[in-house]
Amino acid sequence: MKKSLMSLALLLAGPALAAPAALPSVTVYKSPTCGCCEDWVEHMRESGFDVTSVDTNYMESVKVRAGVKPSLASCHTAQVGGYVIEGHVPAHDVKQLLQNQPEYRGLTIPGMPQSAPGMDIPGTPYEVLSFDAQGNTAVFSRYPG
Repeated sequence: MKKSLMSLALLLAGPALAAPAALPSVTVYKSPTCGCCEDWVEHMRESGFDVTSVDTNYMESVKVRAGVKPSLASCHTAQVGGYVIEGHVPAHDVKQLLQNQPEYRGLTIPGMPQSAPGMDIPGTPYEVLSFDAQGNTAVFSRYPG
C-alpha cells in the first residue's frame, strides 16, 4: 500500500520530484604521489560524480593531448562530458559547465590556488577560467578565497 501511494505521489508531482539526471563520469589523470589531486577527486565524489583516477608519470603529454597550454596548466587534468577540467576547479562550476554546454574546450584554474577544492587553505582569491581550442580564456567564475 505504501509503495503504491509513493508511486501515485511521484506521478502526480511530475518532474519536480523525479530523480535528478546522473552526472557523467569523470576521468582524472594525476601524478601517483599528488595528495592534493586525491583531495580534489574526493571533492568531486562528494559532489556526486563517479570519478576514475589514473596515475601517470607523463602528465605533460596528458596535457598536450587535452589541449592545455602551459600557461593554463595545474597539477591534474580531468575529462568529463567532452570537456577538459584542469586543476582544482570546484564541482559546482563543472556542473554548471555540463548543464549549459557552452562551446569551450574546458575550465581551468592555472597553478594551485590555496583556497581551491583539494587545497582547502582559505584566504586566497582565485578565478576559474574557460578556455577554447586556441587557448583563449575568459573568467568563468570568481571565488573570494
